[in-house]
Amino acid sequence: MIIESVFEYQQPIPSKYTCSGENISPPLKFLQIPQHAQSLVLIVDDPDAPHGVFDHWIIWNISPHVTQLSEGAPELKRLSPHPIEAKNGFGKKGYGGPCPPPGKPHRYFFKLYALDVPLALSEASSKKDVEQAMKGHVIEQAELMGTYQR
Repeated sequence: MIIESVFEYQQPIPSKYTCSGENISPPLKFLQIPQHAQSLVLIVDDPDAPHGVFDHWIIWNISPHVTQLSEGAPELKRLSPHPIEAKNGFGKKGYGGPCPPPGKPHRYFFKLYALDVPLALSEASSKKDVEQAMKGHVIEQAELMGTYQR
């Protein structure tokens, strides 16, 4: 599997997709999804945050037929079955763009997982719940890492 976006691996994320810009999710393309995948999970996090890993976006039960999310991911509301988004580190559901404290660049990991099952989790579930439920069900995974600094 491969994730593509408007930035290359280990390259800066355009400010449009951060708290300094429009704070909308970048467009993402999902390539080479395994044919036998039953669902996808997308986790975006920052391991360089001052108080530990900071979650920017957690979505599960994305249909394996979804090959892209447009800028701002408007299609998430129209997809059926409806993917579920957990609260991010900002305490809100959905995408929260990079917003590191001034200083050195932070790394932002966009991690895509293909699973052999949909996850039977409630909308109140956390990233930890999602990661626990995924154990033993990951067929393949892909990663795109971008950087951002203020």
